Amino acid sequence: MSATMQPSAELSRLLAELSYREGRFRLASGRESDFYVDVKQTVFSAAGAQLTGELLLERLAAHEIASVGGMAVGAVPLISMALVAAAARDYGLSGFFVRREVKDHGTARRLDGIFDAAARIALVEDVVTTGGSTLAAVDAVEAAGATVSLIVTVVDREEDDGMQLLRSRVEAVEALATRTSIIAAAKAR
Repeated sequence: MSATMQPSAELSRLLAELSYREGRFRLASGRESDFYVDVKQTVFSAAGAQLTGELLLERLAAHEIASVGGMAVGAVPLISMALVAAAARDYGLSGFFVRREVKDHGTARRLDGIFDAAARIALVEDVVTTGGSTLAAVDAVEAAGATVSLIVTVVDREEDDGMQLLRSRVEAVEALATRTSIIAAAKAR
């Protein structure tokens, strides 16, 4: 990270450089888009992983979160990044992930990892457009007897009222970067 750039601005810069693409893309929701933010390209770089983990932990700690989870597969690296950042700062945090379906072998769990329904829980997501996958994770956590206190997405696409839909179900919903901040960073290059 450059010495003069704020961490969230640095994340937007990395996303603009490594993840933002213009063209025709089909999104997970099935909709077409003229841009795509492939967050994995950023978070699977060393600098991106470290920065994302630190920014996630900052948000989690501000809300006194004790457990972080999200929908497999997209949230799993984000959960791991937050856990590594928490360990480096001696912040007590555990993690879990939500399977789309209960597995038919082993423990046959839908929520896997360290899940405590009594803990203050946050969910993380790579990108929010409609909020559909995140809502499926909220439903699974609530079905297990817990409450989601916070949702943090790496990127808010600023479309389809996805963030607003999430806010209708969870008390706090935040984004580390937005389409606007990523485009501004791309133009500044």
